[in-house]
Amino acid sequence: MSNSLNIGLAQINLKAGDLKYNSSKIAENITQAEKLNLDLIVFPENTLLGFSLDDTISRHPFLINENKKWLNIIAKFTDKTTAIIGFVDCINNNSVKSAAIVKNGMIKKVLNSSDIIEINGIKYYISIDKNTDFCNKSKGAEIFIKLNSVPTRYGSEYIKNEKLSSIAAKIKIPVIHINQVGAIDNICYDGSSRMYNKDGKLTARAKSFEEQLLIVNPFDNAGEIYPIPKGSEMPVLKDKPFNIDYENDMERTYKSILQGIKDYFLKCGLKRAVLGLSGGLDSTVCAVLLADALGKENVIGISMPSKITSTESKNDAKELANNLGISFFELPIKPIVEIATESMNNLFKKIQTKWSDRYSKSFTNDNIQARSRATYLWCISNEFPSCIPIATSDKSEAYMGYATINGDMTGGFAPIADVTKTKLFALAKWLNKNRKEKNAIPESVILKRPGAELAIDPKTGKALCAEDALMPYEFLDEIIWRIENRSECYQDMLESEFYYEKKEPVSKEQKTEWLDKFYKRMSSALYKWSIMAPSVIVDSHSINKSEYSQPITSGKINYKAAEEKDILAALEKI
Repeated sequence: MSNSLNIGLAQINLKAGDLKYNSSKIAENITQAEKLNLDLIVFPENTLLGFSLDDTISRHPFLINENKKWLNIIAKFTDKTTAIIGFVDCINNNSVKSAAIVKNGMIKKVLNSSDIIEINGIKYYISIDKNTDFCNKSKGAEIFIKLNSVPTRYGSEYIKNEKLSSIAAKIKIPVIHINQVGAIDNICYDGSSRMYNKDGKLTARAKSFEEQLLIVNPFDNAGEIYPIPKGSEMPVLKDKPFNIDYENDMERTYKSILQGIKDYFLKCGLKRAVLGLSGGLDSTVCAVLLADALGKENVIGISMPSKITSTESKNDAKELANNLGISFFELPIKPIVEIATESMNNLFKKIQTKWSDRYSKSFTNDNIQARSRATYLWCISNEFPSCIPIATSDKSEAYMGYATINGDMTGGFAPIADVTKTKLFALAKWLNKNRKEKNAIPESVILKRPGAELAIDPKTGKALCAEDALMPYEFLDEIIWRIENRSECYQDMLESEFYYEKKEPVSKEQKTEWLDKFYKRMSSALYKWSIMAPSVIVDSHSINKSEYSQPITSGKINYKAAEEKDILAALEKI
């Protein structure tokens, strides 16, 4: 067996549905592979269409023929180098994820499912679908190539490494995984394409969050191992208790969100972002991420104080903008709020003659403030090209519905919607230490208690803090973590000790109150989840609608286990 086998792993950033763009990327890499005299170049699944477009194809089936048309033209770029290219084929009127084997200017063979194929005298097992019977299916193969792209999220690197290493050790042949890079809407791919030897040892790995043509030789274990974000290899253990030490996932989180912002703007033809700078944690972190992703010249921060906005908040917003070098303007919302409030109150009185059950207390004034700010931001985006407002809500707020529709929830993109509040605090500290321009975020922003400054707390006479309206964020975020990572129920949580309780004693009555509040607010927030702006998924699990689906009308689920006497009592009424 020859040891002079050189394979190129074409790790590229694709655009969903853009056949012209994706084909040019493929042709460019094939041309480079020919110049380097590579034996084989491998592209990931769905390379031509860039993403799994099943619903789109079902309505526009002509796209299947279109991607095959481009594939035939791309084949002409090949000569001595064989290329494996992911595309979509049609079998019995159904779209099928497939791979084309291309050489000497023509398509030599098409695989519509995982199978063994001989290329230049070497037998490869090409994994297209997610078949788990690798051991039997790959018997007789000399090299295993996996084309399935894997998104990055918390714990994904450890899982991917363990799985691929285990496959190689079981089937006793080299395993190659080609992964795409870049973000498509909510999904982020980190690249990090790789190779394992027949003993399951990692022998090559491509760069993370960058395009690259990585050259490997499976038979002599040749290939460079590029570093991955610090801490990415850490395991996710279900028996590991919750804590707020997120240091191991900071770099990956930062790079994932940055890539998500860059690609969303680039692939949507956008360039600029405008956001409200409140002086609070959420908008502050968003501003830093946007400046890093888009360039400071393409970000505008608007301070929109109300009559209860503190001087500290206004100063923090201005200081942040100055530190980042982004444009900054102040536009008070007092005039628009006063006009809207007066007009609305007159209208409410008229409606009250028809509907007499008016709330004695409502959040109308709070929401008018939030929506006035959103109106300003949308107006700016309407006046200047390639610009969208940014939604600054975080994951903790999303779970609790602690955000205003057409207010702080509104925007064309939501950078931190899958980042909990405690993780945001950690990210803010990490950004201050690890960005080129250190300490861009004012320390006062990190130290202050989060709050929207929309209403006055009658107990303190100061702006209401979010934790007073909800519960301590450390407790809240652990509920989210226990649901998403352990699938724990209400009773499990009530009977177990929380991380927060190790520092602050919590009575059973208080704990019950917080749990009740969480599930009640979560149930009533389902409709808000359905209209959240696109965001980057970074956690191991998410409520992003591209991943998690729950009927809006399922808000009556009782998350407490019912007792038999309660069930009988309910049924006796029938």
